[in-house]
Amino acid sequence: MPNIIEITDFQAPELDVYARLTENQLVNRADPANALFIAESPNVIHRALDVGCVPVSLLLERKHIEGQAKDIIARCGDLPVYTSSLEVLTQLTGFPLTRGVLCAMRRPALPDPEEICRGARRVAVMENVMNPTNLGAVFRSAAALNMDAVLLTPACTDALYRRCVRVSMGTVFQIPWTYLGGIWPEDGMALLRRLGFKTAALALREDAISIDDARLMREPKLALLLGTEGDGLADGTIAACDYTVRIPMSHGVDSLNVAAASAVAFYQLCKKM
Repeated sequence: MPNIIEITDFQAPELDVYARLTENQLVNRADPANALFIAESPNVIHRALDVGCVPVSLLLERKHIEGQAKDIIARCGDLPVYTSSLEVLTQLTGFPLTRGVLCAMRRPALPDPEEICRGARRVAVMENVMNPTNLGAVFRSAAALNMDAVLLTPACTDALYRRCVRVSMGTVFQIPWTYLGGIWPEDGMALLRRLGFKTAALALREDAISIDDARLMREPKLALLLGTEGDGLADGTIAACDYTVRIPMSHGVDSLNVAAASAVAFYQLCKKM
């Protein structure tokens, strides 16, 4: 039986997770067992539920109770379902809800990098990517274009940041990912080598080989490294890689946004030989 609760008090503490807690407060590093994230839109929520993410409550536009949120409510049992009109919800959250449905969920424990790389053939390593929109787009491309896993350096933005999850269209729940521990790049690169990966840095260098170079395609296990939006990969990271790789371009364009570059590289390097 759904537990429908009409919003009458904007200051109710149960609504803090949607209206007042910052992303850092949701992460709750001091108490990881109670850390949360927010999933937006029915498709994204369904994908999170499909992989076992545990819902805490729902916030949705009243008309969706018997509409596009009906199946979600059924899957969530007797959890609180906070509801009101779109105007009230927009006033509460400070922004229009994406498709009128939000779900607060427990943050799942992150897997060990070795675990998600076991059996992987192609992995993406994102170095210090701070823009959640870009990271969400990278996840969507990685899932769509047959990458096996995504590894994030410690300085990357949170992959469960609300905007990142939304832009990824929930694919952040469909492809294995985790953060690399230790000191980057030393510890992370050592781990990749130990797991049998050759490493390819996507960078604008004179000695870079083309992304369609046959040597890359022949590598049985390849980790593709992409860097932060402004400066790209650090010099030390590039120097530690087995290959430096570029995407051929025309019309005087010298670079692509990291999300666009990742899509091109993932497509090329995941082709079947």
